[in-house]
Amino acid sequence: MNTPTASKPKALIVIPSAAVLPLTEPAGHPGVSTGFYLVEMAQVLKEFGDEYEFTFATPGGIVPQLEINGLGLPMHAGAKSGAAMVSATAAQAFRFDVDTFRAKRPELVSRRDSELALAHHYLGRLPVSESLPNSDKEVVVLRDDLIKSMQDLPEHTYLSIEQLVHRHRDPEDTFDLGAFDFVHMPGGHAPMVDFVDNPWLGELLHTLRENQVLISLICHAPIAMASAKYRVDPHGAVVTDPEHAFKGARVTTVAKSAELFVLSSGYLKIPGKKVRMGYFIDEALKDAGYHVQTTANPAAVKIVWEEGVRLLTSNGPHAIDEHTARLRTLLARR
Repeated sequence: MNTPTASKPKALIVIPSAAVLPLTEPAGHPGVSTGFYLVEMAQVLKEFGDEYEFTFATPGGIVPQLEINGLGLPMHAGAKSGAAMVSATAAQAFRFDVDTFRAKRPELVSRRDSELALAHHYLGRLPVSESLPNSDKEVVVLRDDLIKSMQDLPEHTYLSIEQLVHRHRDPEDTFDLGAFDFVHMPGGHAPMVDFVDNPWLGELLHTLRENQVLISLICHAPIAMASAKYRVDPHGAVVTDPEHAFKGARVTTVAKSAELFVLSSGYLKIPGKKVRMGYFIDEALKDAGYHVQTTANPAAVKIVWEEGVRLLTSNGPHAIDEHTARLRTLLARR
C-alpha cells in the first residue's frame, strides 16, 4: 500500500476491483471475467509519477484484477485507436503470427511494455482476467507471459473506500483527503459492478468535492457519479439525497453505441448468442440526473470539465492522452 508523505504533492488512485461482469443475456449466464483497464491509468502514473506520491485504493480494499482485453495493442494508440483497431482486426482475420503482428506495431508494443512496467512498480502482482471467446488473438498469447512476469512480484495491499473516509474523519489520524490534489479512477467494465450503488463511494466523492479535490474519471468510471446520491453520516447510517451537489453536472462516458459494438462484435461477444449487460452507463447517468454528452463516432475523443464541482470526465482509452494533458493543465491553475 502506498500512503502519502509530506515531501511530495499527493494523488489518490481508486481502482475498480470487480472480477466478474454480470450479464442479463444469455439467460442464466454466470457472467464474464473482467477487471480494470491499465491504459486508462498508466498515462496518469507516467505523467505525475516523478513528482507525486500516490495512494491506491479499491472499493473493498481487495487487489484489483487487470483486464487482459484492455491490453490489446490498439488500446495503446491513443486518439488513433479506431484506425489501429481496424488494422488489427484485419491482420487477425486469417493466418495470424503473433511475432509478425507485434513487429509491425513497435511503438504500440513499446508503450504497452512501459505501462506494464509501471503496473509492476506501483501495483505489484495482480490477478489477470480470463481470455474470452472473442478476445484479441494477440492478448490471448500475452496473458500467459504477463502472468509469468508478475509471479515473483509482491502482492500489494489497498485501502478500501470506507477506510479512506474513516481515516479522514478520525481526529487522531493524520490522513486527510483534503491533502490530495486529485483523484483518478480508471475504467474497464469493473466499475459497472463496484462503483455503482456504493454509499461509501458517494461519501468519498462529496468529501473530495468539499475539499476542492479534482475528480478525474474515464470511460466506465463516471458511473461512480450514480453513487453521489448517497452520503454516510458519522454513525454509519446511509442517507439518500436526490438533490445532491453533483446533480445536473455535465459528464461524458462510454457511449451506448460503443458498448453495443463490444457486445456484438468485440471481446464480450459470445458466438451464436445475444449478449447484454444490466444497463448502459450513459443511460444510467442520464437517469441519475446528469447532462451526459457523448459523440456520434465512438472513436472520437470527448472530454468534459465541470468547473463547479471540479469534475473531469472522458469517454474511453482513446482519450487518455488528452485527458491526462487536461488534468495537468487544470492542476497548474491551482
